[in-house]
Amino acid sequence: MQWEDLLSLQKQGDTKKRLRIEENESRTGFEVDYDRVIFSSAFRSLQDKTQVIPLSKTSFVHTRLTHSLEVSVVGRSLGRQVGIAILEKHPHLKTVHGFQSTDFGAIVAAASLAHDIGNPPFGHSGEKAIGNYFLHGNGKRFKDALTEKQYQDLIDFEGNANGFKIVTETKNGVDGGLRLTFATLGAFMKYPKESLPKKPTNHIADKKFGVFQNDTSFFSEVAENLGLIKRGTKGNLSYHRHPLCFLVEAADDICYTIIDFEDGINLGWIPEEIALEYLVNLVKDRLNKEKYAGLSQTKDRLAYLRSLAINTLISEAVTIFVNNEDAILKGEFTASLLDKSQYQAQISDIIKESISKVYQSPEVVEKELAGYQILTTLLDAYTTAFENNANGKLRHYDKLLLRSFNELKIPETTYNYLMFCCNHISMLTDGQALQLFQKINGNL
Repeated sequence: MQWEDLLSLQKQGDTKKRLRIEENESRTGFEVDYDRVIFSSAFRSLQDKTQVIPLSKTSFVHTRLTHSLEVSVVGRSLGRQVGIAILEKHPHLKTVHGFQSTDFGAIVAAASLAHDIGNPPFGHSGEKAIGNYFLHGNGKRFKDALTEKQYQDLIDFEGNANGFKIVTETKNGVDGGLRLTFATLGAFMKYPKESLPKKPTNHIADKKFGVFQNDTSFFSEVAENLGLIKRGTKGNLSYHRHPLCFLVEAADDICYTIIDFEDGINLGWIPEEIALEYLVNLVKDRLNKEKYAGLSQTKDRLAYLRSLAINTLISEAVTIFVNNEDAILKGEFTASLLDKSQYQAQISDIIKESISKVYQSPEVVEKELAGYQILTTLLDAYTTAFENNANGKLRHYDKLLLRSFNELKIPETTYNYLMFCCNHISMLTDGQALQLFQKINGNL
């Protein structure tokens, strides 16, 4: 892969190539991407979507929105630091094409800001609830009407693929969703493959999938424009990652490792003495012992250690990326950046503690169960309404449910209206989903 192609400013519907040297210096195309994401309704809805703890009443915990903002800040730092190193190694990118280190930072920041935009209500349990409905629930009735890949899209419903749909989908003749640059879309495409074959290798890009069947055409256009390397077997859509995607992933990994851990501490689920010990183990090589000893309050010690931990992991991820740039450009780097970190053992210890004390806590599990019930009820109501609409058998009840779609053309093919349904439900906030669930159950 070539950086000149990977930093493409092209957008959906463009008829001529965009060049960095023609950009308005007051606001570059990559910075416009960031602005478009942050002002979108899909991003705004993340303020009431679960990061870890569904329907939480405490201000301590992070939502998807605060998590995404923090990931974008970390992503910008990663991108700029890598950009400095890349421009030193490939000076023609600056002298001939006009790229700056800030461009790398802007791309990674925008993609990081959007990385969770496709997640349904109630966190990852929401994805599982949708998949379970079509695999084991009433949604199984649609299996025979779908191709194998279409059905896999539904039973393994994936927030990353849904995010690509949201930022690119054409609706009512208007092209391009948010009309982000191809460079930002490439960095966003964490798993540049379709749903089948499922996990064909141990390559990090095969862990999940990143595109639904009705979005593959534009997905391929973006990948080809960026010069991503094709991979996988003939007849299956799969590409090697855009290099900057590794930085988006690292930003997310850094934030959820440290910040979810901090949420557990603030909620009192992780004992402070254990938390301090784990964080000190991570940053001991950079710890200013005199400064640390002068912090008398635990919250100040935690804040200092959190900042130091994030900066330590940023530096580590940048070093690993730069040292492996050639392998990444050739598609030969098969792990996440932090999987290659010298701090991998310390990171693993922190994540294990978060899993035990936070992700598997009674409060989280109980609310995930409630989320399952809520989404299953919504899916049953909406898929039945869409199904009856397609078959010309609309009931009054169905018409009431579909009233909000009066201005949109509801697809008639089974796969497309099921994806339409899942996309609509995934766009709901936790609170909206709960409110709709209560109305459907007659609680006015």
